[in-house]
Amino acid sequence: MQIELGFEPKNIYRNLSYQELREHEINNHEGEVTTLGAYTVDTGKFTGRSPKDKFFTPTDDLWVGPVNQEVPLSTWDTLKKRALEHYENKDIYLTDCFAGAVDNSNRLSVRIISEIAWQSHFCKNMFIRPSDDELQNFTPEFTIINACKITADDYEELGLNSPVFVIFNIEEKMAIIGGTWYGGEMKKGIFSVMHYLLPQKGVLSMHCSANMDKEGHTALFFGLSGTGKTTLSTDPKRELIGDDEHGWDDEGVFNFEGGCYAKTIRLNPEFEPDIYGAIQENALLENVVIREDKSIDFDDDSKTKNTRVSYPIEHIDNRVSPVSRGNHPEVIIYLCCDAFGVVPPISRLNREQAMEYFILGYTAKVAGTELGVTEPRPDFSPCFGGPFLTLHPRRYAEILGKKIDQHESRVYLVNTGWIGGPYGVGERISLPLTRKIIDAVLDGSIEKNGYFTDQSFGLEVPNAIEGVPNEVIHPELAWDNVQHYREEAAKLAQLFKDNHDKY
Repeated sequence: MQIELGFEPKNIYRNLSYQELREHEINNHEGEVTTLGAYTVDTGKFTGRSPKDKFFTPTDDLWVGPVNQEVPLSTWDTLKKRALEHYENKDIYLTDCFAGAVDNSNRLSVRIISEIAWQSHFCKNMFIRPSDDELQNFTPEFTIINACKITADDYEELGLNSPVFVIFNIEEKMAIIGGTWYGGEMKKGIFSVMHYLLPQKGVLSMHCSANMDKEGHTALFFGLSGTGKTTLSTDPKRELIGDDEHGWDDEGVFNFEGGCYAKTIRLNPEFEPDIYGAIQENALLENVVIREDKSIDFDDDSKTKNTRVSYPIEHIDNRVSPVSRGNHPEVIIYLCCDAFGVVPPISRLNREQAMEYFILGYTAKVAGTELGVTEPRPDFSPCFGGPFLTLHPRRYAEILGKKIDQHESRVYLVNTGWIGGPYGVGERISLPLTRKIIDAVLDGSIEKNGYFTDQSFGLEVPNAIEGVPNEVIHPELAWDNVQHYREEAAKLAQLFKDNHDKY
């Protein structure tokens, strides 16, 4: 099949099988095979995204600001020329895939070009894998050229912030990556494109995980990396729809991806058996520490706290299949990781609060998720996905509000962060306790003991949840000094107001 690339490669390794990719990875000495059967690689200096190096050419409706920076077309032309010249007469890995589990106009055909086998492997895991018939007639609607081995040393002249760049041209339907090997840039790059395209058709694009029980009752889990989206949605009692990126159209919720991208630091098979079990052949580990016998030390964070594994969603037995789609969500859960230790672990939001907290997107950035983040710090990320939004946050909030009203979805705020004091003083809420809270939300038992209104934030907090200690539900009880708790809570409440007023 004729493939128009803009350069003349030496060899094209097109849509290789998992077995073929493994052979290339081994022959290229790109990583190691672990005792669990998964392949592991290091992503070099960049073990997380580089958000300050994300750029767009001038684009209608683009939300320009702290996340999306504009550069002139001349910069795009220069970097594209360099990327194409770099690939001239080189072996390339070409991966054709889809973003969007639904076979309709909400699906995007994507082509990724790289010179590293494991990056093709990563994309094969994370995007929707076309059938053989679909590959025969595949026409890309968006292309990523991953030229991770080149840098823009003249970045100041080009209007960039560093030699690293992730640059999008929406009109040309193409993105170019340079200077960073981190696989997540490809995944989140396409997510940013979907965030631009779908809301303009009235479809809500969401940074959330989703699952469904046997009766079809669907739940969404919004939250940034490290708040528990993947872990909490991978529930043995419910079928997984997806762990990170979804759309909400007139038919319900659908996954953008064909795989999962889970954090593995301190991974415990007792608490996260599904994720641990997914680490097998065809899974791809990033930046984990390997012992001499090729076993994995999940507790070692000497490379990064953002150790990861990507794996095909088929590695999760308890999933929605054959299409990763669910009904309109009855429950929506906002996850935050509160570094102050003052947000209640669970609260019910009314309609106004649901919109307010969606715009706020409060959490703490977790160490290793982004370059330069070495410890948790308070952060406000609109729509629980600010780094990936390409339209103004109000656009997404307006669509969410309409859908909540139409489908009468119940909304809750769950804090998976600290209690008993701020980070460094208090303790992080344990995963088993968070699961009990989530279970009570999903089965409706959270409603049976009534609510009281929290003084600091005006949120409805349940009086009691079976199996959860009162000092967990009511955070001020876990602090040594209640007055100190109220002072710190008042500071955060004021930050909430200040940040909400921005939008």
